[in-house]
Amino acid sequence: MEKGYSNMEGGSGTSEQVVDAIQYFTGCLGMSQALGVLTIILTLVWTCYYRGGFAWHDDVAHEFNYHPLFMILGLVFFYAEAILVYRVFRNVKKLYVKLLHASLHFLAIIFVIVALKAVFDSHNLAKPTPHPNLYSLHSWLGLSVVLLFGLQYVSGFVSFLFPKLSLALRQWYMPTHVFFGIAIFLGAIATALMGLTEKLLFLRGDMSTFRTAEGTFINILGLLLVAFAGLVIYLVINPKYKRQPLPEEEMIQLSQD
Repeated sequence: MEKGYSNMEGGSGTSEQVVDAIQYFTGCLGMSQALGVLTIILTLVWTCYYRGGFAWHDDVAHEFNYHPLFMILGLVFFYAEAILVYRVFRNVKKLYVKLLHASLHFLAIIFVIVALKAVFDSHNLAKPTPHPNLYSLHSWLGLSVVLLFGLQYVSGFVSFLFPKLSLALRQWYMPTHVFFGIAIFLGAIATALMGLTEKLLFLRGDMSTFRTAEGTFINILGLLLVAFAGLVIYLVINPKYKRQPLPEEEMIQLSQD
């Protein structure tokens, strides 16, 4: 493992310091993965146990339950996995890491599309009268996050995969790409927290629902989402864990200068 992470920035210290850095990184990464999986499990428990499970057009009230589950799967978990691949696969060719990064984002897009269909169906097909769409701050922020995510995906694909910009333009655009990647992830977390709170308020129309078992469950889920986001952002922005170019990548970059 030390060899696999020897290109960590700051990894030129003693072997003990490198090992300590690797162990700390591995511990934080493992904790983030555990929290991510736990948030998915708790969301599944909430939608099945408290909200009655899943259905499709024949029962739009339960079709809605795909919305929170798939949004957390897509815009939280798989989105986080996509931005962490550059910290994890440090000695893999960058092209392969880019493809994995893009593939995980594409998987997130699929979950987001189904989640959006579920929530719009639950409003438009509601009986006896349809419910209005896009009137809450949660929906406004959520739609903004989804649109930014789509733009980020297209611009990243064109810039770094195909047809791919020149090296100078890629280097110029990269900080913007990284910034919006983190901002969109934080926006997704904020939207999820607002959505969970909004759903509980709709159930009874007042704050008393937060004193129920379901309210406590949702609060715990919200705290786990915040903890997960905190660990992911720490791993992404910490300069010690930044992926360093492999020797052959440095040679290619020099040849393009």
